[in-house]
Amino acid sequence: MHAYRSQTCAELTASHVGQTVRLSGWVHRVRDHGGILFIDLRDHYGITQLLCDPDSPAFAEVEKLRSEWCIRIDGEVKARAADLINAKIPTGEVEVFVRDIEVLGAAAELPLQVFGDQEYPEETRLKYRYLDLRREKMQTSMKLRSDVVASMRKRMWNKGFREFQTPIITASSPEGARDFLVPSRLHPGKFYALPQAPQQFKQLIMVSGFDKYFQIAPCFRDEDPRADRSPTDFYQLDLEMSFVTQQDVFDTIQPVIGGIFEEFGGGKKVDQTWEQISFADSALWYGTDKPDLRNPIKMQVVSDHFAGSGFAIFAKLLEQEGTQIRSIPAPKGGSRKFCDRMNAFAQKEGLPGMGYIFWREKTADSVAQELGIPVKEAQARLISGEVAGGMEAAGPLAKNIGPERTEAIRVQLGLDVGDAAFFLGGRAEAFEKVAGRARTVIGEELGLTDTDRFAFAWIVDFPMYEKHEETGKIDFSHNPFSMPQGGLEALSDDPLSVLGYQYDLACNGYELVSGAIRNHKLEIMIKAFELAGYDEAEVRKRFGGMVNAFQYGAPPHGGCAAGIDRIVMLLADTANIREVIMFPMNQRAEDLMMNAPSDAQNEQLRELGLRVLPQG
Repeated sequence: MHAYRSQTCAELTASHVGQTVRLSGWVHRVRDHGGILFIDLRDHYGITQLLCDPDSPAFAEVEKLRSEWCIRIDGEVKARAADLINAKIPTGEVEVFVRDIEVLGAAAELPLQVFGDQEYPEETRLKYRYLDLRREKMQTSMKLRSDVVASMRKRMWNKGFREFQTPIITASSPEGARDFLVPSRLHPGKFYALPQAPQQFKQLIMVSGFDKYFQIAPCFRDEDPRADRSPTDFYQLDLEMSFVTQQDVFDTIQPVIGGIFEEFGGGKKVDQTWEQISFADSALWYGTDKPDLRNPIKMQVVSDHFAGSGFAIFAKLLEQEGTQIRSIPAPKGGSRKFCDRMNAFAQKEGLPGMGYIFWREKTADSVAQELGIPVKEAQARLISGEVAGGMEAAGPLAKNIGPERTEAIRVQLGLDVGDAAFFLGGRAEAFEKVAGRARTVIGEELGLTDTDRFAFAWIVDFPMYEKHEETGKIDFSHNPFSMPQGGLEALSDDPLSVLGYQYDLACNGYELVSGAIRNHKLEIMIKAFELAGYDEAEVRKRFGGMVNAFQYGAPPHGGCAAGIDRIVMLLADTANIREVIMFPMNQRAEDLMMNAPSDAQNEQLRELGLRVLPQG
């Protein structure tokens, strides 16, 4: 018999009754039933119930067992009585009578319980991650992640892609985040960088004549942490192809990503048609370039209805160049209570508030106010038909702009009795993000968001450049190695008007995929970087490998990268990416388990020719 186990804790069935078996695992739970001890023994694969009574030679040792001790037992498989069968587990028809036991690893008092669903502070969970990972939910999430990666690999190979590895130690590259620098011992005063992405290498693979590349690639970016982003490193499905258009990339990756969500999505609906939405339209309709299309609400510009109106705040605002009034329709949101709550939401987000109009059946109060008569008389006139009933617009905005304008707004937005609309005004960049978040809250609170669905959309036509708000400096807004739409000629116009062959895939409010058709022509590359403040000498110095390669027959190529951590996060139905990463950093980019970052030893610093300057 094997030193530790003849079967796993998930394998025993009624067919094993009468056999002597050997199992190893962790003590999940101990129960004492009138002198008979029942132990749930757990390993990676499942749970088997053990029992031991005073007749067993191992009873004295079994009595000492506590939760999470690691043990090996020998015993006889027995059938459970019919009324004691546990149909919830594969081994529920049997139990094992313990004859011999060996403690493989005793456990001290636990800082967190593995059994049960107790909540613990994240700091505790990360410090003792090896215990946290024993929990059923975490085991399930990590197995899901592993299965997703395996499925991705299989799907890519089936599409004719080959997997190649690219360097982990390389040169710095402008990928949109800070590099992690690595000092060189052999070249004092110089630094390598951990790759933010395999961007340059995968392009060079295309130049090398390999037609289809993919990699489950580690990426390293020194970023501020968010719930959906790791502050240090992450993994992505990286792919690149030669002689392709933007649509070719979409047609390649869609069945891979869509298939993953169908395979692991737990039966949720997976969109089969993936809409292509321009960056400009996405910002207008949804207030973000990562729209959640499960929410049907589309924002609309309604400036014409407020220009020259009785609502002075909006009317005067529209006299300024570059301003607009935008509305967020809210079907079923037509109550003053809800409208006031959303107005308060906008104020908490840093805006003065949100104007609103809601539509209701005409009331006696409003008729009385309009006609200057008592409420009872107004009610009588409504009942008699002397005053027509029907729909009316309510709210401060409705009173200020009048019935004709409110009706025109209602018609434009396609609203009815019981609905509402919210309004924000100014320069789009000042309120757009808040409007997007308000749209999300409205959709959730009114039950408009379909939570049983994975909704995908390609966001296309990204601007190549953006202007820094404070410095006015022009910089890349997306991937710097993208091909501009219109090629070299387009770069002679206003940089802020240039669009790139750049695209993201959004799903349920998250960016899952980012990519581009690459720039493969040296003259375009030099010009593109020049507009962002890099002269030709700097381009040749920083990106010498690509500069040289582009002189020797570079093919048109493009690709994308899909964030594995974020995909698994969605499949696991969690909004915290750390729940699907085996050993993540905390929100302060600290590894509490391994005590990183840590101070460097003096000997290490001397070898590298470095000195730590005192802080403060």
